[in-house]
Amino acid sequence: MIPNIRDRKWTGQLLLALVTSFMGLVSSQIQYSVQEELDHGAFVGNIAEDLGLDISRLSARRFRILSGAQKQYLEVNLENGILFVNEKIDREEVCEFSSVCSLHLQMVIENPLELYRVEVEILDINDNNPSFPWQDYVLEITESAAPGVRFPLEGAQDPDVGSNSLHTYKLSSNAYFSLEVQTRSDSSKFVELVLERSLDREQQRTHRLLLTAIDGGLPERSGSAMVTVSVLDANDNVPTFDQPSYRVSLQENAPKGTLVIKLNATDLDEGTNGEIEYSFSGHVSGKVRELFSVEPRSGQVRVKGVLDYEKAILHELYVQAKDRGPSAVAVHCRVLVELLDVNDNCPEVVLTSVSTPVQEDAPPGTVVAVISVMDRDSGENGEVTCEILKTVPFQLHSSFKDYYALMTTDYLDRELVSEYNITIHAQDFGIPSLITKKIISVQVSDINDSPPVFHHPSYSVSVLENNPPGASICSVVAQDADCNQNAYLSYSLLDEQIQGMPVSTYVSINSDSGNIYALRSFDYEQIRNFAIRVQAQDAGFPSLSSNVTVQVFIMDQNDNAPVIVSPRPKNGSVATEMIPWSVDPGYLVGKISAVDADAGQNSRLCYQILQATDPTLFSVALYTGELRTIRPFTDKDATKQRLVIQVRDNGQPSLSSTVSILLSVVDSVPEILPDFSDLSFSTASSSTLTLYLIVSLGSVSFSFLVAIIVLTVIKCQKDRHSRQNYSCSRPACCCVQPETSSSALKTSNINRQISSGNKVPTNCVDVGGSGPQTYCYKVCLTPESATSDFMFLKPCLPATLPNNEKIPKKVQIPGKNGENSLAINNSVSTGNQIKQPNIEWLPSKTQKSGLKSSQSLEDIGFGKSGNRNSDRLQTLVSPLPDFTKASRTPNSIWTHRYGPLCPSHIPPLDYQHNVYIPGSPTMLVSKQGLFCDQQDKNSFSTFGKKRKMTSCCDMHNDVIINNDLK
Repeated sequence: MIPNIRDRKWTGQLLLALVTSFMGLVSSQIQYSVQEELDHGAFVGNIAEDLGLDISRLSARRFRILSGAQKQYLEVNLENGILFVNEKIDREEVCEFSSVCSLHLQMVIENPLELYRVEVEILDINDNNPSFPWQDYVLEITESAAPGVRFPLEGAQDPDVGSNSLHTYKLSSNAYFSLEVQTRSDSSKFVELVLERSLDREQQRTHRLLLTAIDGGLPERSGSAMVTVSVLDANDNVPTFDQPSYRVSLQENAPKGTLVIKLNATDLDEGTNGEIEYSFSGHVSGKVRELFSVEPRSGQVRVKGVLDYEKAILHELYVQAKDRGPSAVAVHCRVLVELLDVNDNCPEVVLTSVSTPVQEDAPPGTVVAVISVMDRDSGENGEVTCEILKTVPFQLHSSFKDYYALMTTDYLDRELVSEYNITIHAQDFGIPSLITKKIISVQVSDINDSPPVFHHPSYSVSVLENNPPGASICSVVAQDADCNQNAYLSYSLLDEQIQGMPVSTYVSINSDSGNIYALRSFDYEQIRNFAIRVQAQDAGFPSLSSNVTVQVFIMDQNDNAPVIVSPRPKNGSVATEMIPWSVDPGYLVGKISAVDADAGQNSRLCYQILQATDPTLFSVALYTGELRTIRPFTDKDATKQRLVIQVRDNGQPSLSSTVSILLSVVDSVPEILPDFSDLSFSTASSSTLTLYLIVSLGSVSFSFLVAIIVLTVIKCQKDRHSRQNYSCSRPACCCVQPETSSSALKTSNINRQISSGNKVPTNCVDVGGSGPQTYCYKVCLTPESATSDFMFLKPCLPATLPNNEKIPKKVQIPGKNGENSLAINNSVSTGNQIKQPNIEWLPSKTQKSGLKSSQSLEDIGFGKSGNRNSDRLQTLVSPLPDFTKASRTPNSIWTHRYGPLCPSHIPPLDYQHNVYIPGSPTMLVSKQGLFCDQQDKNSFSTFGKKRKMTSCCDMHNDVIINNDLK
């Protein structure tokens, strides 16, 4: 079949104006013809070649057929552009009795959007036989019927059209009847039986005739029916209508029962032969019988069914009138009913093509759907306008009559609107106008354009210390406005370090839920808080992520008991202290110092006395720990008072520590500045030292050790030189000479210090006396004293003096040029170390008054307990005053201090106790010192004891250092 291009015919001004308005779009349409009943795949035409389209781009441009029909009879092969039969076509089913049957196709191609119309004519084939509505026809004809009388017969029907439709009728051979074929206005044929000669009932009462209908096809097809004619007795007058044809106009929406026309026929006979009955003629179709009815007596034609202008504009009715007499003859008339159109059909909106879902990043102008509208009414009732209700980012663009393209006008955002329900409003121009609304649902597909968003800009969580590992500490939650895979979130920790360790060693996170778990038990004393960063990442491509900071604060628990810093028991002994018997109430005995590694209320300490020898003598301040006397001492009070002090924190439950203190009551106590030899920090505190402090401490220690070695070598060289002038039994000590000067013992001002610019002239100490033995003492500076303190080492191996003289009670240390000297009481058997004074302590008024009352060792008295306490007291050496600037006049005022007796076997103290470590707790306590016997392992902080100087000595011996100024 070859396609042909047929020019449109201009019929009327309206058609001319309509065609002219669309000349820019379509100037001609392609027509094809195809026979009915062809199998699937039958060739119709090369649509791509005829339209001038590029075959290779048919698929890319989405070339397709728009059809609102349920069956898709034709289809296009996008690979070669051929239009072919998709489903077998039955012309009689598609077009019924229409003389011309065509399929009107609308084809669309996108990018750019173009519409084409294709008309495919369905050619009829002779595939149907003519058929009669009844197989037997019965006619009653009176014998008086005159020749030439016609008897209409209901004709045969042939669904085929054209030459294949009903062509003629044929009647079997007989002597009385013939056939006459008539043509209606619609070109259909009907047949009438014509009486050729008068009947004679007496000769033949029945005539049987074979009626055959033949079509014009090749080969021809036919159908037959039997006609039986019964001859009746005569009724010689027939009814007569007023006119043979009637024409009536009726609106299509006429309700049932509406009177169409009242027919009238008359019969000249009388009686029953003159009574007329009306009915439809035998050849009236069944559709007409469904729509109209005829009253048998009145001849009124009424509406029986539902009329529809769109289905049929004109209805042709044939009504017969027949009297009730015997051998009645029926007469016929024609009634033409013309229907008038009313606006009774709403516009129809057909969605012919939909591209959904639409991506949210689709550019404006993207075609979403192609919509066709139609109205079955005629004239203005069938003209339709279409628009979109509401404000949506879509518009309708009409590029062809009754066809609209639904296009986007802006970028879409699925996170704001994921689905658009677009209401198409179609309205005709009838009066009243009819409206149709159709909702088109357009889905918006997601792209990954939204990052995760956490519920909070940052998180803060508090965790109790000593938490169990693996416990959940908090949860972070983020949301992603995208959907499906683009909204699936996974959580992770960003790589960071906490105190030099990876964050993954502290906490972990559930990648799905965002729950954060502690991987270790936190210690408030080691770490107070730390920050981690959590990342939420979606599963889109490319993926998007967001970060949030989680601040973790460790909350303190009361898990550390108070630690008593001063006084601290040593080796299980108790701390000791001496108190003058004559003190007043409120006298500050000492202060208990304690620390608690916890914080807040857990570290708030309270002090109380748990046990006391006499509860009425002492009290301790609740919050400061100051131990004071309540009342004066009496003779009935014990000279030794034992106290048990409890230090308790304010935690829940509270923790506590205790310390025992032994207080000795004496009549008069020299000034004592006790050292706390056990002032050290716990391992837990030491562990917090930073690396640079350790390095600094090591460097200082090494430098000090080198200085000691160098100083020792220099001293030894001077010792060798001094042996040339003095006789000594040991090479490492100074020689001892008797002191004969009358000014060997002078008053001293020990509170004055030696200037850093003055030097001690010699390393030897002249010891004079009448004793049988000679002792050698070695003098050197201590590491703490710089150039202002002296260290008295143990004496060398005792040397025998000439003439077995006894060691004098006093020895003199010559000063520079003999101007200054030190007088040493030889009752001291050993000397070990004199420490640097602690300028942080000031003497109390009571102690100052007691210290200024003595002028020499012989003048010192111990009052009531002088004999009783002489075995427990000694005078410590204070820093020497400036020898060069001191007055040469003897000074009767000298300062003495009191301290516990020290056995000679205790080794020197470690110098590291004098090093201050930054960051460690600052406590107002004195340096470490040594105590005698049981007391040497205790430290106690006292007030009113300003200077500190310690000497190790034998029991019952005193040391006196005088500064003789000549």
